[in-house]
Amino acid sequence: MPIFMVERRFADDLETSAEEADQINRINEEEGVRWLYSFLSADKRKTYCLYEAPFADAIRRAAERAGLPADAVVEVGGMVLPNGSAAGIPNEVPAG
Repeated sequence: MPIFMVERRFADDLETSAEEADQINRINEEEGVRWLYSFLSADKRKTYCLYEAPFADAIRRAAERAGLPADAVVEVGGMVLPNGSAAGIPNEVPAG
């Protein structure tokens, strides 16, 4: 399934509870989207998230339903490592 990078900008510091994350995951599941993981900026006002989804519009629909911004949704095909070699995108969710 395709992997997408989603950039989100928030007006305030991002603070997400377990209940909010659970609701987001339920909406994602209904839209066929799987949240892999997110990176949070130091000021907590921007995230860069990796998602697995059949197409970008599924991510946009899920974001709208969850009340989340989706400023940029870009399909990614791989990574370039510091040694110049190419690698696939990991799609395993870290244990948390």
